[in-house]
Order: sequence, then C-alpha cells, then structure tokens
Amino acid sequence: MKNLLIVFLLLLFSTVSVQAMEKVKYEGGIMNEELKITDPDFYEIANNFIYEEAAKVGNLSIKEQELIRIVVLTINQQPDSLKNCVKEALKNGVTPIEIKEAVYQTAPYAGISRAETALKAINEVFKDYGIKLPIESQKTTSSDNRYDKGLAVQVEIFGEGMKSKKAEAKEGQKHIPEFLSDYCFGDFYTRTGLDLKERELLTLCMLVALGDTEGQIKAHIQGNLKVGNNKDTMTAAIAQCLPFIGFPRTLNAMTYLNETAK
Repeated sequence: MKNLLIVFLLLLFSTVSVQAMEKVKYEGGIMNEELKITDPDFYEIANNFIYEEAAKVGNLSIKEQELIRIVVLTINQQPDSLKNCVKEALKNGVTPIEIKEAVYQTAPYAGISRAETALKAINEVFKDYGIKLPIESQKTTSSDNRYDKGLAVQVEIFGEGMKSKKAEAKEGQKHIPEFLSDYCFGDFYTRTGLDLKERELLTLCMLVALGDTEGQIKAHIQGNLKVGNNKDTMTAAIAQCLPFIGFPRTLNAMTYLNETAK
C-alpha cells in the first residue's frame, strides 16, 4: 500500500512538472493568444519553431534573440506581434533603452515610417508597464560633429576606404555618402545603449528581413566580422529571423554568408 502511494505521488508530481514546463514554454510569447482557441495546431507549430528550434541555434544571449525579433517585426510592420515581443523582452530583462535603441537603428535601413509605427506600439506597452516616457537620451553627437563621428564609425567597421567615398561620388550624388556618415552612422551608430557589435548584428538582421539587399548584406557580413561577430554568431542571428521572414530570404542570406565569411 505504501509503495502504491509513493508511485501515485511520483506520477502526480511528474504530471504537474510536465504541465508547468508546457506553461513556461508557451506562456506569453509573440503569437496572438486567440490562436490557442481558433488555430491550436498552428499556434503549437509556430511556438515550437520560434522557441524550441530556431532559438536553440548557436549561443546567442536571450537579449540578442529578443532584440533580433524586435527589429525583424519592426521591418515587417507587425505592431501587434511586436507588442507581445516587447512584453516578453521586458520580462526577460531587456531594458527599455535597449529596446528603443534597437528600433531607432532600423530607421536608416527600413525608413523612418516603419520605425515610427513600431515606436507607437512600443510606447503603448511601456505606458501599460509604468515606464516613464521619454526614456533617457543616448545621444552623443551634435550638429557640429555628427559627420566626423559617423565617418569614424564607418572607418572602424569598413576600413579606411570610407574616407574617400564622398570625394569619389558622382556630381549631384555626393549627398548620399554624406547622409550615410552624418545620419545613418553619426545619428544612430554613435548612440549609447547598444554597443557596436550589437548594432552591427541587428543591422545584418534588418537587411536579411528586407530582402533584395545582397550588396548591403555582404558588406555588413564583412562589417560584423570586423567588429567581432563571427560566422557562427551570424548564422544563429539569421536563424532567429527565419520564423518571421520565411525560407527564401533566409536561404539567400545563408548563401551570402557562406560566400563572404569563408
């Protein structure tokens, strides 16, 4: 009788443990909770792929995974999914500054409007969580030095050849390399909140999500290598994008990675 009681208790606690694990596995997350009722098979498949398969590729930190999802959802213009992702990121210790800086970083690559749409969704979540807005500024440049500081970051990532890009540009097009230095790199890459390795890895993921950006992807693969993100790290980062961008863009990105990071 005593042995039967022990077996019964073991079975009971085993069942509770499994149920608890399942709750942790699927609690929150990016997927719309209504799909649990309306499309339970799809909900289970999607959650499993995001969190049990793609998330286990490589050794990215939880913060890196969460920020990659945030920038890809920003690129894809999915504010509802983005809200869920931001809630998950906050619960996993990602700071409001890190979340905002990741989204700000998308503006020069995907356009200001996409970043604006994402920020509106994020601000709703922050208000619900009692996070005071605006958050602390991470700006480090002024109108007088943003070009020079931006160019310095470009040189750090891509090499000395960046110094001659403006002079080499065709007449009537010299504003493009100038904008790259003062706006893209001067206004964004110089900000605190995320370091250069994190920004460059996120930029690669943005370009992969955008698609039709082979030249830029290859350039930023080289840039990632220069700042210390190796091929394994980039492979893991692209894997985090896959659930949200599909196989065609992912396979293209992996081809560019294999060609560039030999």
